[in-house]
Amino acid sequence: MSIEELADIALAMVAPGKGIIAIDESTATIGKRFESVGIANTEENRRAYREMLLGTPNLGDHISGAILYDETLRQSTRDGVPFTKLMMDAGILPGIKVDTGAKPLAGCPGELVTEGLDGLRERLQEYAKLGAKFAKWRAVITIGEDTPTGTCIESNAHALARYAALCQEAGIVPMVEPEVLMDGDHDIDTCYDVTEAVLRSLFSALYEHNVMLEGTILKASMVLSGKDCEDQADAEEVAAQTVHCLKATVPATLAGIVFLSGGQSDEQATRHLNEMNQLEGNPWPLSFSYGRAMQAAALKIWAKDPVNNVADAQKTVYARAKENGQAALGEWEG
Repeated sequence: MSIEELADIALAMVAPGKGIIAIDESTATIGKRFESVGIANTEENRRAYREMLLGTPNLGDHISGAILYDETLRQSTRDGVPFTKLMMDAGILPGIKVDTGAKPLAGCPGELVTEGLDGLRERLQEYAKLGAKFAKWRAVITIGEDTPTGTCIESNAHALARYAALCQEAGIVPMVEPEVLMDGDHDIDTCYDVTEAVLRSLFSALYEHNVMLEGTILKASMVLSGKDCEDQADAEEVAAQTVHCLKATVPATLAGIVFLSGGQSDEQATRHLNEMNQLEGNPWPLSFSYGRAMQAAALKIWAKDPVNNVADAQKTVYARAKENGQAALGEWEG
C-alpha cells in the first residue's frame, strides 16, 4: 500500500466530528467488566455485547473506526455477517490491538515495557487479510518518585517505532499509544514534563525507523494532575497544557491525534477535548479514542436484559458518540 493510501485511511480516522471507539479489551479485562454487572464471561456474551455496540444505528455519523480484539475481528453478527463487513458498510474502519501487554521491565523495578513484536509481521499480514485497516500498540508510563527512567521511556519508544514500521509495511495505519498514567499524586506540571519527554523520545524513534507520519495516528494521554493530587487542574488548564505540550513535540505532518480517556469521567473526557478544540492554531485534528468512557453507561443498561435492552443501550452509545463528535469540533455545549 502506498503512503497516499495510508494517509487517506489515517485522515478518515480523524475526519471532522468523528473519533474512534475502543472495544479491544482482552478476554480477562472484559471479564472483570462483565462481572461488575453480573454477566458471565462467555464467548457468546462477548460476541453479543460487541454486536450491540457495533450495530448501533447510524454509529458511523460520529465514529470513524473501532479498535477490536483478536477474537472480535474474527466474529460475526447473530445473522452471520462478519463484524468487519458490518463496520465497513456503516463507514466504520476496523482496527486491531496487536500488542500482547505490558510486562515488568528487567532492571527497572516498578516499570513496564510492552511486548508483542515476536511474530508481529506475520500477524499483521493475517489481520490485513481479515480486513483490519489500522492497528494499536499501547505503552504504559508510570510517574513516581524515581520514575519514569530514561531506559523505560526509550525502550517503549523503540518498541512503538518497530511496531509502526511493521504496520506500514503490511499496509496498516499504526496508532501509537504512549499512555502516561494518571495514577499518583503528582501535579500537572510534572505530568507535562514526563509527557514531553515521552513524546520527544517517541517521535525521534519513529524518525529513525522511517515511519511515515502522514500515515500514522498518535493516541495520546492528556496532561492532567495525578488522580491523588490535592490541586486538580481545571479544564482550561488541562487543555492549554496538553496542546502546548503537543505543539512542542509532535510534528505537524502527523495525520492526527486521538485522546484516550485514561481514568477520567465521561464528562471530563468530553469537556477536556472540547476545550482543546476551542483553542486556535492546532496543526492536526484532535479527536477521541475512548473505551470505558464510551461504553460504561451502555454496558449497565444492556446487562440488565441482554435480549430486550439492546435498543436502549444503543441509544446511549450513540449519544456518547455524538457528544464526543461535537467535542472534536469544539461545539459541545455540556
